[in-house]
Amino acid sequence: MGEPRIVSVFRGLISLPSETEWVEFKLNNHRPEDIGTYISALSNAAALHDKKTAFIAWGIQDRTHKILGTSFKPRREKVGNEELENWLAHNLSPRINVTIHEFEYEERPIVVFEIQACNYSPVRWKDTEYIRVGTYTKKLKDHIEKERALWSRLSGARFESEIARADLAAEELLALLDYPIYFEMTGQRPPTTKSAMLDRLERDHIIAHAGRGRWDITNLGALLFARKLSDFGALNRKAVRVIVYKGNDKTITVKERVDAKGYAAGFEDLLNYINDQLPRSEEIHTALRRDVRIYPQIALRELVANAIIHQDLWLRGSSATVEIFSDRIEITNPGRPLIDTVRFIDESPQSRNEVLAAFMRRLNICEERGSGIDKVISQIELYQLPPPMFQATEHHTSAILFAPRKLAAMEWEDKVRACYQHACLRFVCREVMTNASLRARFGIDETNAAIASRIIAQTIKAKLVKAKDPTSSSRKHTAYVPFWA
Repeated sequence: MGEPRIVSVFRGLISLPSETEWVEFKLNNHRPEDIGTYISALSNAAALHDKKTAFIAWGIQDRTHKILGTSFKPRREKVGNEELENWLAHNLSPRINVTIHEFEYEERPIVVFEIQACNYSPVRWKDTEYIRVGTYTKKLKDHIEKERALWSRLSGARFESEIARADLAAEELLALLDYPIYFEMTGQRPPTTKSAMLDRLERDHIIAHAGRGRWDITNLGALLFARKLSDFGALNRKAVRVIVYKGNDKTITVKERVDAKGYAAGFEDLLNYINDQLPRSEEIHTALRRDVRIYPQIALRELVANAIIHQDLWLRGSSATVEIFSDRIEITNPGRPLIDTVRFIDESPQSRNEVLAAFMRRLNICEERGSGIDKVISQIELYQLPPPMFQATEHHTSAILFAPRKLAAMEWEDKVRACYQHACLRFVCREVMTNASLRARFGIDETNAAIASRIIAQTIKAKLVKAKDPTSSSRKHTAYVPFWA
């Protein structure tokens, strides 16, 4: 079956909707020159996407991801009189780790090359640096934007530290930034002098001294506290967009708004606007009636903040987007996630934008590290809503919240996803999932315990949960944990 770690990694690779810029699927094509160019391109692309590793997997049908197996035996291959592995190594510069895995999956032979991302210089194959553009392998020098972005990553440059507006007088700077909000949100009393005010902003890297009494505004300062992002050139495209559609598709747009302010300065207004667009439900408590929004506010707040924090700021012309449909709300950010969407609940989050993330946590805009998605799932269960869906495409990550739907109206994949998320939530809370706890999550009466049992059985079949004690014979009292536990 293969070693557990690489099998788990492989399972994640084939669950991807398509090839990515850091994953290549093959059946039997193993021409040595092609492998060399793939390694260069994938290693460089992995670094560009903040991945530690890239992969070539043989034995997979590209479009369908069907497991067919491969005849490729890399450790038996030679180029001239030299073993393939050594030949590849001495033609790559700088040297990187390429680990070869050979194993069986579903009784089919599989080969995976696990490729280290470049770390201080792009990897060359022979004398040429390659990169992935979509699913194509191209010369890096022919794609200037990608080359520039890759070197920025490798040099340790942070997007937040780049300069958004340069060489400003103090009066110009203060006109561009909502500095009263900065002092209010950071809990500081505004200084009485302009120089002291500028000193505080500089200490938090909102601005930088340019000499001669002039100042620069950093990307961090503009993104968080701009009065109008349109005053900052390309950062205008980083503004959060909210789009409301009629019905459950994108055929008719009812309204669209681009949030003009910086993320911190405009966050509460942004949330209020989103909430005003959402459908409401009339809830009755004894003699009282009140309007209740159908989506948990805590969950919505966390997901919007996550979309801002975890976006790939280096991607141009793309921003976080909130799309509101009659039956769901989709919150999307540019950039693939740095961890598998299946592990969002239990894994510690990894952010491309640590400075931005830390500042937004300091401002209490989002949860402390590691607790956000747990709280989202907890709120969804409290409201007994369909489970949220987390999706990754080639260049985006989406979180989807669904409007209320009765259990009988849910598809089986929704029930399975809810069961898995419930098991994850229980596990991170040092508890286990049982038939009773799943019934409580769905609001299933005890007399219908068999319904919960069928959902658990389907989730086990999907290899997402497992019995904590496989020897237990009682389905009603068995404890269940996520597959990774």
